[in-house]
Amino acid sequence: MNFKVGIIGATGMVGQRFITLLENHPWFHIELLAASGRSAGKTYTEAVGEKWAMTTPIPEKVKDMVVYDATADMKEIAKKVDFVFCAVNMKKDEIKALEEAYAKEECPVISNNSAHRGTEDVPMIIPEINPEHAEVIKAQRERLGTKRGFIAVKSNCSLQSYVPAIHPLMEKFGVEKVLACTYQAISGAGKTFETFPEIVDNVIPYIGGEEEKSEKEPLKIWGELKDGKIVNATSPLITAQCFRVPVSDGHTAAVFVSFKNKPSKEEILKIWKEYKGAPQELELPSAPKQFLQYFEEDDRPQAKLDRNIEGGMSVSVGRLREDNMFDYKFACLSHNTLRGAAGGAVLMAELLAKLGYMN
Repeated sequence: MNFKVGIIGATGMVGQRFITLLENHPWFHIELLAASGRSAGKTYTEAVGEKWAMTTPIPEKVKDMVVYDATADMKEIAKKVDFVFCAVNMKKDEIKALEEAYAKEECPVISNNSAHRGTEDVPMIIPEINPEHAEVIKAQRERLGTKRGFIAVKSNCSLQSYVPAIHPLMEKFGVEKVLACTYQAISGAGKTFETFPEIVDNVIPYIGGEEEKSEKEPLKIWGELKDGKIVNATSPLITAQCFRVPVSDGHTAAVFVSFKNKPSKEEILKIWKEYKGAPQELELPSAPKQFLQYFEEDDRPQAKLDRNIEGGMSVSVGRLREDNMFDYKFACLSHNTLRGAAGGAVLMAELLAKLGYMN
């Protein structure tokens, strides 16, 4: 497989992460970079300037690429690439319009933005959990009047730490209630410690819109396809609190779960260890071999030690124990700009490419 890829929003934190992930990708090759009009016409090095936040240098291949205007140059961009990754910082209605415009130019859009997560015929895919939702693309293409073009979105990064651990337990044991408290890294806000000094020695107990997304988006992921739409699941009942904490990368979650049929601890651990999804079965390039990694140690997982396991694409779990209000409680961790953002989007694009949606 060989695809020419554009990155829309290439100067932002997630755009930068896309660049590092695609530097040596076996299927996807960066053809062009696009950003706002402020960056257009500059080389990528000039456009990103001091904002480069990755631990590795800017890849040689993109340093001197001249940045396109994501909006003004849309028709030209759509002609030059097989699909685009989109991670832009714009108003929601502007993002919606931009992504639909690319799709109508017959350019598939793999989006990291939240604008289309509520659109009924736009799949929101965690590849190990709901790959079958890709089938709704047929109905979306009919609505848009396209042959190739479509939009697929990645879910919010916070819920990707705990939804993967809950999902394998649902069918057999019936999950009824979930309480999730997330402790989210500053890179989720596009920040570093240099650009976010007020987070040092601090915890901020509010992240705008995050709790609502954490409570609602899993119900779409667990929803079913019906008449060309994704109908949200009605259970489990989820409540969430989301805090910003002084951690560079890695979202941690404290999770409490009640079941219809309470499993034993051994049953849960066995299911987590053996769980595989479509990415593992299809051996996709970015897929972790072990999707859910369980730690026996009481003080794990830890962001600093465990966020980069399997290239940051595994979800780490620990501290599974019975609870006196819920049935069980446990801790989860995922790398928010890898599994949670750019890496999850790349894995979704690999899945859709393998299933033939990029042809």
